[in-house]
Amino acid sequence: MIVGNGDIGEEGAAAVAAADFVIRFNECRSYEASPGRADVVAVCNTGRPGKAMLSSREWREHPAVAEAGEIWSVRDPEMFAALRPPLAISHPELDDFCDDYTSQFSAFCEETGKTHVVVDKLIHEAVDKALTPFRPAPYVVPSSGMIAIGEVMNRFPDAHISLAGFGHQGWKWHPFAAERQLVDTYVAAGRVTRLPAPASHSSSQGA
Repeated sequence: MIVGNGDIGEEGAAAVAAADFVIRFNECRSYEASPGRADVVAVCNTGRPGKAMLSSREWREHPAVAEAGEIWSVRDPEMFAALRPPLAISHPELDDFCDDYTSQFSAFCEETGKTHVVVDKLIHEAVDKALTPFRPAPYVVPSSGMIAIGEVMNRFPDAHISLAGFGHQGWKWHPFAAERQLVDTYVAAGRVTRLPAPASHSSSQGA
């Protein structure tokens, strides 16, 4: 079960409660609507989100973070270091986007007895390639949610994946429309179940 930070709904909350393995994101904003299990917290380990989480006592003591046995850093440091020069030209306003906090998340995991996983850039590259047929508008990077889906499909090739709290909307430089189409193909193939969101849904996937 991969739990985004959009609205969960009753069906989603029930599925999260019954899941064998639960992945949440960043500040785990949907936790209140679907409390309970958290095996992994996947984090943006670069830029403002990474800095904000590490400096937040509330994040460090969040029940989902406390329970999780693993923290997944979804942004490969080498890849994002290489991304900094072209972004400085194309998106100068994102001057801190590639600031790397991977070592600090690793230290946090060591302090708290958690496993720290850095998602390999090969996963990111595979997601970019999988999005290509859907002709996404120019984007910076896929969302954390999409990278986590790619990591789960690679790590657990025989597992059925359920999604809850995924609205496929949010930051303008993620290719959310193409991500929705890609996930639709996984749903059609029977690999993924996307639990329906309530009619009034959040604008964020939490990525």
